[in-house]
Amino acid sequence: MSASEPEPSQDSKIKTIEELREYLYKGLQLEHATLPPYLTALYSLHPGKNSDAWHVIRVVAVEEMLHLTLVANVLNAVGGTPELTKSGFVPNYPTRLPCGPDYFEVHLRPFSREALDTFLKIEKPAAAADEEDRFVPMDWAALGLASDGAAPPSEKLAELEESGAILGLVPGEPTQRFLSIGEFYEEIMRGINYLEDQARQAGSTIFTGDPARQVTPEYFYSGGGDVIVVTGRDTAVAALTLVAEQGEGLYGGIFDSQDEIAHYYRFQQLEKGQYYQKGDTPGHPSGPDVNVDWDAVYPVKPDIKLADLAGYPEILAAAEEFNRSYATFLTNINLAYNGRPDLLLKAVWEMFRIRDSMNRLIRNPLTGSAGVNAGPTFEI
Repeated sequence: MSASEPEPSQDSKIKTIEELREYLYKGLQLEHATLPPYLTALYSLHPGKNSDAWHVIRVVAVEEMLHLTLVANVLNAVGGTPELTKSGFVPNYPTRLPCGPDYFEVHLRPFSREALDTFLKIEKPAAAADEEDRFVPMDWAALGLASDGAAPPSEKLAELEESGAILGLVPGEPTQRFLSIGEFYEEIMRGINYLEDQARQAGSTIFTGDPARQVTPEYFYSGGGDVIVVTGRDTAVAALTLVAEQGEGLYGGIFDSQDEIAHYYRFQQLEKGQYYQKGDTPGHPSGPDVNVDWDAVYPVKPDIKLADLAGYPEILAAAEEFNRSYATFLTNINLAYNGRPDLLLKAVWEMFRIRDSMNRLIRNPLTGSAGVNAGPTFEI
């Protein structure tokens, strides 16, 4: 996707402020959905080992928190309400994301070649050749939901989204998904331009939200981009553009507009075994070696559930405690996005408690379970 500002004349599927707010809610859900897989892989790494992989995954996870905050600022600016504690907001892993040229599942699993392949698919740049190519038909047969490929009934689709088994179906057109996350945000930016043009013709604006609900830079530090306070069209587009380009790169390139390596290319460094440096072309890093020890990883049981821990009462209690801690983490973020931005600093502190709680699970072998360890279930 081109990360440039979309032209107001471009058509938009978003025709009402309610539809725009729905898209932005799905954006919040999408940004958060990457955190549990990234955090599970991050904390599965043996301490003191795999420092290159640790740094790459940690930077991406922190920037996903920035993206969550930027989308919340846009949603608040257009009079919406961020709802991170809503039923179904946290996916039921494995889940399916609403974007990407190919069907794939997102799992909770330890750092591995398979996990890295999923991360690359999540962040993959995909520029549509034309308008028709911006959308890809949903593969319902691949999802095991329709042998003939036809879309399930609308009530079944609503149930799937409510359960977190599949995220972000295109509002009003659940038979399609976006070619990439970049195209998803392109659609939102087009909607902002369309609706703001309509509002201005009537002497109004869509940016009617309370400015006090904006998270300002002093409440968030990531080291990989600043929070943008959204006050109108230009800042809304700037915020969403930053989200898209930090994942995919500016205009499909390796670096974003702030000269940071985009998430896709950060992960690709682990795959290629070399760092990118200025002057490199996509797919051909030429910097220092990246050292990855694929064996220095705790063997977390993929997509583990509380039900899997029924025979391990102490580990089950630790998993339940982790889920409560994560729920508190989301609650504090939700309060921060709903008029208490100071609580975002508390949420960052809560992330360290979550880390400790995750470590207690991930470093615990499940005796009699074929050499696998426990892990966080994220059943909130």
